[in-house]
Amino acid sequence: MAHPRADLLSASSETTQSGVAPSLIAAIDDLELSARVVVEGLRIGDHRSPFQGAGAEFHQHRPYRSGDDLKHLDWKLFARSDRLYTRRYRESTNVGVMLVVDTSGSMDHPPGAANSKLRYAVLLAAALAHLATEQGNAVGLMSLAPTISADDSRVRYVPARRGRVHRRVVMAALDALQPGGLWDPPLAIGRAAELLQRRGLIIVLSDFYDEPDATRRELRHVARHGHDVALLQLVAADERRLPFTRQVEVVEPETGQRLLIDPEQDAAAYGKAHAAFLREWQDFARQEGIDHARIDCDLPPEQTLRDYLLRRMRGAAAHHSAHEHTAG
Repeated sequence: MAHPRADLLSASSETTQSGVAPSLIAAIDDLELSARVVVEGLRIGDHRSPFQGAGAEFHQHRPYRSGDDLKHLDWKLFARSDRLYTRRYRESTNVGVMLVVDTSGSMDHPPGAANSKLRYAVLLAAALAHLATEQGNAVGLMSLAPTISADDSRVRYVPARRGRVHRRVVMAALDALQPGGLWDPPLAIGRAAELLQRRGLIIVLSDFYDEPDATRRELRHVARHGHDVALLQLVAADERRLPFTRQVEVVEPETGQRLLIDPEQDAAAYGKAHAAFLREWQDFARQEGIDHARIDCDLPPEQTLRDYLLRRMRGAAAHHSAHEHTAG
């Protein structure tokens, strides 16, 4: 008799447009198998790798030689020096991918659920690690252990390396992540960028509720130092509107602060504030040239991931074309 997990993996390759339900994938105990289920359902086809650099990276100039492609001549340098130089490029192929996963208390929503925001983020991160390593990229992980005080020793770090054996190390570290306590996004993002040995791709999976101003400053700093930055902003279905029908007292998961909520009085203001919060992050990312995707946790993970990766690859192709046009 076939193992039920094998049946699910087989069925995922024939998934409908609606995909495999998040709760069904979350119920699989084996994270690596869950990641394979998601990757099997991506159906992104034979496209450019979403983890490659945006194109060739400038390396150095050398004097023009007969037969050099004229589109690589540096005319600005010619205007200054009255000499012909050819631009040489280093191909940006495989890159280091660092996954930064938010483990704050707000990611434990719905509280204790198998398909909480954190579990959804872990599943997406595992699928990205699976896909990236299969394409020859190095993958690592940066997160923070639950704590009630700010202490650098709580950093949880797996260096970016290649190979399926290392992928299992990343999967195990992802599977062990637990929500709770304080989350210091500037620390996690800054250390992730610092520990990548060269410019790479930093993917942050978070709801971005914590320290938004400091987080944006750090993201801007990292992006302007040459790293490719992607933000996957997780939103639970009942976060977009108040899920209550009567007056209730709620507890803020990270600070313990208690608030009295009246749906009749607060629902409209809450909805507007949450929509404005999401727009603020979208606008920031657009202004800084940073990838941003809103991840709705009630949608099948392979659907949200496929949509994001296709959008990323289209953006990379457009950037590459513009780079070639400029070089010409």
